[in-house]
Amino acid sequence: MAVQKIKENIYSVGAIDWDRRLFDQLIPLPHGTSYNSYLIEGSEKTVLIDAVYLKKWDDLRSNLETLKVDRIDYIVSNHSEPDHSGTIPYLLEIYPEAQILTNSKCKDLLISQLKIDESKITVVDNDTEISTGDKTLKFMMAPWVHWPDTMFTYVPEDKIIFTTDFMGSHLATSDLFVKNEWIVYEAAKRYYAEIMMPFRAHVKKYTRQLKEMDIEIIATSHGPIYDKPEFIINAYTDWSSDEQKGEVIIPYVSMYESTAKMVTYLADRLIEKGIKTTLFNLPETDLGELATYMVDATTVVMGASMVLAGPHPSAIYAASIINALRPKARFLTTVGSFGWADKLGEKLSEQIKDLMPSLKVESLTPVLVKGSPTEEAYRKLDELADEIFNKHRQVMEKRVALN
Repeated sequence: MAVQKIKENIYSVGAIDWDRRLFDQLIPLPHGTSYNSYLIEGSEKTVLIDAVYLKKWDDLRSNLETLKVDRIDYIVSNHSEPDHSGTIPYLLEIYPEAQILTNSKCKDLLISQLKIDESKITVVDNDTEISTGDKTLKFMMAPWVHWPDTMFTYVPEDKIIFTTDFMGSHLATSDLFVKNEWIVYEAAKRYYAEIMMPFRAHVKKYTRQLKEMDIEIIATSHGPIYDKPEFIINAYTDWSSDEQKGEVIIPYVSMYESTAKMVTYLADRLIEKGIKTTLFNLPETDLGELATYMVDATTVVMGASMVLAGPHPSAIYAASIINALRPKARFLTTVGSFGWADKLGEKLSEQIKDLMPSLKVESLTPVLVKGSPTEEAYRKLDELADEIFNKHRQVMEKRVALN
């Protein structure tokens, strides 16, 4: 990423990772990502907001050389995760006078992860203000979006807030600011689903706080930055709300097509009733896409074949991911097929629900069959479609009454 000017004496100096396709050995990155770092040249002090991933050190160093930065007074660490902090030790070698500004939790993590000398770190809090001469740094503690050490940095003179991961997107692009809102919306929603959704209560809190602030630019640590803050604030307000969209998702795995026939039949019946329904064939599914659809799901129907004494491993993995993401879904059920294990097969639905204890859901009637689906099974699927429709209608009617 080349140096790009954001405002007078504020620059983007981070790096684009065009080729990265997996984050934390877990999250697929279909569009790469970026590690955003920002330089503030105050009239008296120079500040770097966050660093970059270790593998992109050359990009950050080159950008600082392009700007002829011969001194950095402060390095603000908004969040200690290595993709934002990994190159701080290298920065301290080149700029030994720099002092790290961060909160107490982040201080502990920087010391444990990067072995930074404690004397190099100054702890800040919500009441701290640091002057750079003509600009001021104010700090906003924002734990649990998404680590306990997260904080934001606000420059009131320029009405710009640096929010680290919060409201970011894994999107490699040369655009400094958001240009194609549709592309960024999809990337940001996926990012929210994978990273922020488990902390929805905290997300709502800090989204409200940002909405009340005088902000012209939200500068995140991944993806393009927002010069129209209402775009991402409105999106986060929607995604983190308690409002139900009445959608159904059906993640499924089928070994010999019996479960596939059942979930396809159920999906057709739901669609006929006007319910948006999406199927995910788990062995072929991008789990990031599944997570994105979880944001608006009211009902989760887990389709699972049985392997030996339990659900298929693909279903177990998906259930563990859904449990970790803690979506706002209201209803859960299972559709599946088993072979010879009659008594165990009847417990398939219980086994799957037990894998998702963090979900605050009501269990609906499961449909489980031995072998291939029968006419009786299809009749029960019709009844399940009716049950889902009625439950959704009750939720929507309640929402209308409350409004």
